[in-house]
Amino acid sequence: MGVKILGENTRSMIFTIYGDYIHHYGNKIWIGSLIRLLKEFGHNDQAARVAVSRMMKQGWLQSEKQDNRSYYFLTEQGISRIEEAGNRIFKLNPIEWDGKWRVLMYTIPEEKRHIRDELRQELLWSGFGSFSNACWISPNNLEKEVKLLIEKYDISEYVDFFISEYIGPKDNHTLVEKSWPLEQVVEKYEEFIIKYSKQFIANQEIIKRGEMSDADCFVERTKLVHEYRKFLFIDPGLPKELLPENWNGTLAASLFNQYYQVLAEPASRFFESIFQENNDLCKKDDSYDAKQHPYMIQ
Repeated sequence: MGVKILGENTRSMIFTIYGDYIHHYGNKIWIGSLIRLLKEFGHNDQAARVAVSRMMKQGWLQSEKQDNRSYYFLTEQGISRIEEAGNRIFKLNPIEWDGKWRVLMYTIPEEKRHIRDELRQELLWSGFGSFSNACWISPNNLEKEVKLLIEKYDISEYVDFFISEYIGPKDNHTLVEKSWPLEQVVEKYEEFIIKYSKQFIANQEIIKRGEMSDADCFVERTKLVHEYRKFLFIDPGLPKELLPENWNGTLAASLFNQYYQVLAEPASRFFESIFQENNDLCKKDDSYDAKQHPYMIQ
């Protein structure tokens, strides 16, 4: 069990490094460089290779050989997931709501249970809430995501998708309370705010004085993104009209972005110092500004 958990942690960290760094540097990295970066977080050579192999089998990564070196890059599926995550991670304010609900219902047979289980995870990731058994709802415009899921799992004969308005007998907040455990999300945000506000205050001046190493800034920034990325699995990204009065997600987003920007430049310097060996630094996206993330949405 311990080995499996470590492998999942390594895989998750690889996703974070691809999303926050590699994706903006040509989307490709030599396995030796990736292993070197992962060592900063305590992941060894074997764990890195096992995680990469698993990600290839799952369709997230592809590989190619250059001379005697193996390079790995995100597939189209991987790029799509990384960009969707980036857009949601760096969104500072809740979206505007059109007043409509997206409703997905399915009757997937028992012999396709593995598809049903995977679909549930994908729906949670996209921000759907489980209103009742096999009925999922969202106030967000997720038509594109639903279409891709239906195609991916080839389940058009088992699903129905509606766009509708709720007319009672209760109100929209009742739907939210029934479909998402937002009180738990508020608690998780509070934990994040307490932890990282202390670290932000303690490290801000140290970083400005240049007294925190680039390597330490790289580890801190990557851990910051890694921890904040977990909210993608529990925060549905609801419109402001549907959020509870004690919602602290906006404060957490502001703290995340402020700390991210303070850490950005030294963290990127460290990444480039590792990446420049046996990788093409010229592939860096010209529009990429480490301090102003391309997915940052006001």
